[in-house]
Amino acid sequence: MPGRQELPSTLERSSEDAQRTWIKAHDSAVEQYGEGERAHRVAYGALKHTYEKVGDHWERKEGGRKGPSDPRSARPRQQGGRSGEGVDERASKEHLYDVARRLGVEGRSRMSKAELLDAVRRANRSRTRASRSG
Repeated sequence: MPGRQELPSTLERSSEDAQRTWIKAHDSAVEQYGEGERAHRVAYGALKHTYEKVGDHWERKEGGRKGPSDPRSARPRQQGGRSGEGVDERASKEHLYDVARRLGVEGRSRMSKAELLDAVRRANRSRTRASRSG
């Protein structure tokens, strides 16, 4: 099935460029591996190289930086690793603080970078869940 018809809700709320990135990677992966979870993983992996998840949508990374955002995106599939759930773990603490501010994370001024990463992940999950149900 073409990527446009499989577009996740978080990408429907994102820029055309983010959608195009996901769709092209998805369609290419479908040609190579067939329809299914693997095509989606490949598409998200491609997306995470230039975009980060902010709330219920995807935005271009800080300063237009490119590259993997988490250990799973940086390794071949067989090696596994932990997913950053779309949060750019290589972003500066200042950028993460700004994202946390935009998401309304309380107590962010006292958080370490690791705590900001976790708080942004939680806020992203919450926003996505709310957007899907309402």
